[in-house]
Amino acid sequence: METMHRQGVLMAEALQQKTRDYTDFWLFASHMGDPKAAFLLVFPITFYLHRRSGIAVVWIAALSEWLNLVSKWILFGERPFWWIGESRLFEKNQPQVQQFPATCETGPGSPSGHLMISGAVWWVVVSSLASFLHSRTGSKLLSAVPYLFYVMALVAIGLSRIFILAHFPHQVVAGFVTGIMLGVILNRSIPEHRPLLFFLWSSMALLFGALLFYAGLGKLGIDLSWSISLAKKWCSRAEWIRMDTAPFSSLTRDAGALLGLGFAQFWKPGGWDMPWTPRTLCIALSSMALYHIGRFPLPTVPPLLFYSLFFVKYTIVPQVVMVLIPGLVHLLTAKPKRE
Repeated sequence: METMHRQGVLMAEALQQKTRDYTDFWLFASHMGDPKAAFLLVFPITFYLHRRSGIAVVWIAALSEWLNLVSKWILFGERPFWWIGESRLFEKNQPQVQQFPATCETGPGSPSGHLMISGAVWWVVVSSLASFLHSRTGSKLLSAVPYLFYVMALVAIGLSRIFILAHFPHQVVAGFVTGIMLGVILNRSIPEHRPLLFFLWSSMALLFGALLFYAGLGKLGIDLSWSISLAKKWCSRAEWIRMDTAPFSSLTRDAGALLGLGFAQFWKPGGWDMPWTPRTLCIALSSMALYHIGRFPLPTVPPLLFYSLFFVKYTIVPQVVMVLIPGLVHLLTAKPKRE
């Protein structure tokens, strides 16, 4: 692993030096691959274009992020930005690399969550779009275009994660392959018409399953918070350490989103059947609402309060997209029935 890590640092150094003029692009690509983008950006757009695919986005994002969290706890993957200092291999010849605000994630590094979750979630969108194009045109070539963009987008995200020193190349490849596999497998069975109790149990299973796993490894003397102390030690700026990148933030986001998905389908099982103009308005309003929800500051002390509010935040997300915004738009645009 030392050789792989060393080569990964050298690759990141070369990438930074040769593509420094494209820094803004790499930061944008990394931002688009952030797991929270699946809930706050991909979900509302997809849902109003195709209801089943929108529900699939939340379901697959939650499950794939949970699996990524557990995988990281098991694999103990290093991250380049702290491994450079901890390894002591570069004391005489420091690599010419720099960190960025998105660099200092506090969880373990393997496999890449950006690639794993984006690969799984975007597979839903791409496969649905390809099926639509094939059904309308009958052209296999045209229906293959979304898959081409899918691969190009994942490659860009992967390179961006190497560029900002968040991941080693082998972690990116692992996330890339695992994400595609999860997208194909999980997209086969989507809980579109399941009762609220199913989502309650699913949410609690993710939450308490991970907590029991964490406690069990702790009893065996394995400290799963080792990466947090390293991130704080080697991050260039203290303000770049954010609690929303911590492992338990991912866990509460996933559990909250699944519970919110259950409530949304419980309040309005079939949704509203609206023409394209109101749907476009729903996309705009939902995206604006989720943008502000995502940026809403939460108190970080005590940590339990932060994680509880983080859980509530992502429970609200499906309510906004599936119930509140479409209900409001339907109320304002629906034609009154004639007596």
